[in-house]
Amino acid sequence: MTTVTIRIGCEPDIAQASRQAGQVAAQAGFSKLDSYYVATAASELATNVFVHGGGGLLALRLLEERPGIELVASDTGPGIADIALAMQEGYSSTGSLGCGLPGVQRLMDALWIDTTVGMGTRVRACKWR
Repeated sequence: MTTVTIRIGCEPDIAQASRQAGQVAAQAGFSKLDSYYVATAASELATNVFVHGGGGLLALRLLEERPGIELVASDTGPGIADIALAMQEGYSSTGSLGCGLPGVQRLMDALWIDTTVGMGTRVRACKWR
């Protein structure tokens, strides 16, 4: 499977990203529960791209070397000034519940964040099958 990329520019794109991620995971043989986890993580990442980054992309890719699925969210927004703070449960720079990135970390098996203040953020999350 090639990479599926979803442009995140408005709220309906978030729902589309979540649906598509869940479908890709289910079609790849993930359990129903793990497919929900992937869909929820995609929703959280797409929301962050929209709310914090002003829009961007969410890419979905099936991994073959170690069977799994990869979600990559990227934007050219303001970046994350303090990753450790952003990963604290309950912290929010916008007054939300503050469980987006910590939630993605709990739902997925691996999480990497690459960010540069003033240039944007790239978050990669993987779920192994």
